[in-house]
Amino acid sequence: MARTKVAVGIDIGGTNTKFGFVDRNGKCLKDASLPTQGHEEAALLVKRLHEAITKEFTPLSSEAELIGIGIGAPNANYYRGTVENPPNLSWKGVVDVVGLFKEYFPLPVVITNDANAAALGEGMFGAAKGMKDYIVITLGTGVGSGLVANGQLIYGSDGFAGELGHTIVDPNGRWCGCGRRGCLETYASAGGICRTVFELLASRRDESTLRSVSFDDLTSKMITTAAHQGDPIALEAFDVTARILGMKLADAVTHTSPEAIILFGGLAHAGDLIFRPTKQYMESFMLNIFRNKVKLIPSGLPDGNTAVLGAGALIWKELAV
Repeated sequence: MARTKVAVGIDIGGTNTKFGFVDRNGKCLKDASLPTQGHEEAALLVKRLHEAITKEFTPLSSEAELIGIGIGAPNANYYRGTVENPPNLSWKGVVDVVGLFKEYFPLPVVITNDANAAALGEGMFGAAKGMKDYIVITLGTGVGSGLVANGQLIYGSDGFAGELGHTIVDPNGRWCGCGRRGCLETYASAGGICRTVFELLASRRDESTLRSVSFDDLTSKMITTAAHQGDPIALEAFDVTARILGMKLADAVTHTSPEAIILFGGLAHAGDLIFRPTKQYMESFMLNIFRNKVKLIPSGLPDGNTAVLGAGALIWKELAV
């Protein structure tokens, strides 16, 4: 009996690294995670991943066959197989991550940034299945994006195309981790909406349950809960966030004319609190030839496995087997 072909999908995060064994249909046979320990050299993480992957795959080896490894990571360069000065990791300069993996695995290895991997996952297994033109936006700790046009992920000349989270909303706006001011990420991420709440608390007198929460303790989930309970500050924070996000999505539409824009990540879990006003603002800012053509929809990938499935899709698409 033929063994099931599976790809290893790996998502390297600042805190934890997840991996799983993904078949052609997007089923994850098994997954696991380990601490990234971002203060260590990349080579040590790859060594630990080799040990963990081998351990988890051994019980499956009689029924499954590894075909390759797909990796999603911050500041990853698809063309070069590298990770370059990633945030939340102490890896300095250009790190040949693909080369490190090939020291342990005699398999094809491909890497891209985590949002690009998510975009491929949505196209192969999720909400964008069957679409040739779409954009995936990740609303998490930061704002990531993957742009697909005519069925192909857009990498650009240097491998870093599609950083919508670092397009400028206000050149005199909030400081961003990239070193510039006013990036979309500082407004539309989980941290961005927390910053908005505290600005509103300072400028308005509305009663709010959020007034008793310190900045370090505040989370986007708390804001979502408060908004569902009718808290005026929380509701206004979502409206402010949606207006800025809708404006930048309208801009993005003019570049690639997508069939749909897919939102996922922590802030997208707020559902209609973010989707409905963002859609309204997006349409109001949209160039008239694009109005009412672009769907704004949630991820179609299983919550919790999105990044792993996306990384698995990366290698499935690369090998086309």
